[in-house]
Amino acid sequence: MNPGKTHFPALLVGSLLLGTCAPVLADQAHYEGRNRYIAPRSAEAFVIDGVANEPAWQAAEWHAIDHRWLGPEYAAGDFSGRFKVAWTEDRLYVLVEVVDDILFDSHRDPLVQYWDDDCVEIFVDEDYSGGDHQYNHNAFAYHMSLDNRAIDIGTDERPHDYSHHVESRWRQTANTVVWEIAIDIYTDDYVDGSDDNQPVALHAGKVMGLMLAYCDNDGSELRENFMGSESVPEGPKDRGWIDAGLFGELQLVDTE
Repeated sequence: MNPGKTHFPALLVGSLLLGTCAPVLADQAHYEGRNRYIAPRSAEAFVIDGVANEPAWQAAEWHAIDHRWLGPEYAAGDFSGRFKVAWTEDRLYVLVEVVDDILFDSHRDPLVQYWDDDCVEIFVDEDYSGGDHQYNHNAFAYHMSLDNRAIDIGTDERPHDYSHHVESRWRQTANTVVWEIAIDIYTDDYVDGSDDNQPVALHAGKVMGLMLAYCDNDGSELRENFMGSESVPEGPKDRGWIDAGLFGELQLVDTE
């Protein structure tokens, strides 16, 4: 199922059925209070090496990953995060800077409990349509592991390795990790296992959905904290992998 632009977020539908008060929507598909992100165009392709030396990174603004979705309060030395976004016709680029005092990856199989290891999660909705994306490709939720794999749920309700969508590298200096990521963008017509999937060409004026998060684990069986870039007004805080209505609005702009 591929929801269209008029589909309501899952929480709103449930609230209406139960007769409870639903969160206010900014439009028919997104909750009120979404962030707006501006991504400048890069005149040159990026070298994905974890070094933010491309001119477009200097033009892009930082955005915070500062909403605690799960877990107890934490100190700034345990975690803080921010990110930038840029683009070329071929790809969307994300630069993530994370302070994390312990990097932990206990599940060597990338498809097993990948959300319980330290990872950056990038939520992308190609057309900012919002709605359900739990077991469809209305949006993607790429879990970026420390070994630079990109994992999400497929239409068969099982985890898939989508690393062929993403190029990723990170570098660590003391407790700071800089993560540079390039993403091919696909529409909701994407078919798992097909050789015919083609990424879309990006252009100035395009509006997309975007949200970032970080899973932090300092050595436990399960992740200890989950932080994101968007507020969650009601209901489970960790449902971004289901509800694209939580995503912020990303606008691609020219810098000339």
